[in-house]
Amino acid sequence: MLPSHLLTLIIFILTYAVIALGEIPWARIDRTGAALAGAVAMVVSGALSESAAEHAIDFHTIALLLGMMIVVANLRLSGAFAFFARAMLSRAQSGFGMLAMTVAASGILAAFFINDVVCLALTPMIIDAAKIADLDPIPLLLGLATASNIGSAATVTGNPQNMIVAGFAHLSYSSFAIHLAPAAILGLVADYIVIAAVYRRSLTATRAPADTAPRMIRVNRPLMFKSSIVTLGALAMFIAGYPTHLVAMSAGVILLFTRRIKPARVYRLIDWTMLAMFTGLFIVVAGFETTGFQTEVVNLIGVQRLTHPLTLTAVVAILSNIVSNVPAVLLFRPLYSMLGGSRAVALLIASASTYAGNLTVVGSIANLIVIEQARLRKINLTFFDYLRVGVPITLITLAINTAFLTLWP
Repeated sequence: MLPSHLLTLIIFILTYAVIALGEIPWARIDRTGAALAGAVAMVVSGALSESAAEHAIDFHTIALLLGMMIVVANLRLSGAFAFFARAMLSRAQSGFGMLAMTVAASGILAAFFINDVVCLALTPMIIDAAKIADLDPIPLLLGLATASNIGSAATVTGNPQNMIVAGFAHLSYSSFAIHLAPAAILGLVADYIVIAAVYRRSLTATRAPADTAPRMIRVNRPLMFKSSIVTLGALAMFIAGYPTHLVAMSAGVILLFTRRIKPARVYRLIDWTMLAMFTGLFIVVAGFETTGFQTEVVNLIGVQRLTHPLTLTAVVAILSNIVSNVPAVLLFRPLYSMLGGSRAVALLIASASTYAGNLTVVGSIANLIVIEQARLRKINLTFFDYLRVGVPITLITLAINTAFLTLWP
């Protein structure tokens, strides 16, 4: 590696170090701030020109994510998520039934909508349902977090890392789902079995009444109907092969034309910091690519060895738990063509980074959302509570996924 690239490498390492830590307390800078600071430093240091930095940003991925955020915001405001979850939970007749419905509801919703939002919408309802049933909420909350991660692996729109991989690998929505949805379904079954086994005593302790779901749910039926129709139309167009970023933005813009809610309420539910972080990370990774360091690492390890399903799964899973799954996936963006540029490699990167999010509490933002909302309701879901189910679930789902993609590349 050339000495002139040393500064670029230092900027990259410092940026990813802050992302791994989450923040620098004394500097009050978070992951988004670190990504933006790193991006500016790449341009100021001369690692990238302004034009190169602009071209490094994957606007298709940003547009897809923004469009889906607008769609999901409308669904949340209409009460659609709560309505769907209540309809499923009301069918539970026992603690085990409530766990099964929780896993199913969160897994299905996360397959089509961003898993973080699913956890935000369903956590309060799951807690209320457990209280009504006089049931320990911990296994249900664990089911919500882990199932939302597993279900999100099934489609392009399930989580941000899927969107990124589908963008740089040019994977269609239908191809992505056909290859990854079966493993995700098996993963949800495994998720239920593990949690049910670990928490069998508390789930057996109380039989849930016929209607365990909270009754007070505000539903804006006209908005829910409109949002649902637009969403179903968008999903149909995804499957038909239309450009996902254009479909998502079109759906989002259509939903902004309404008399039901003020646009400001929708904008407040959009995660602008995530969009800003992605923008910065695209530039940081592009700057890192100019060093040639990644080429040396791949050559040192060997392409054939690194592209072996077990090796690639392990590397992606480890990186995802060090720097989080989205930054880890972005690291593979410049390496994708070097690793053969195959669909199998892309699918493995997307799915392994997603399933790895279940390993620990910090593996996924969805996990942290559930834990933080539970804490606000005086429910202490500890690191070790999560680890008891997170480790076996992650190992099992990674094994299922790797085996499935190996047999059907």
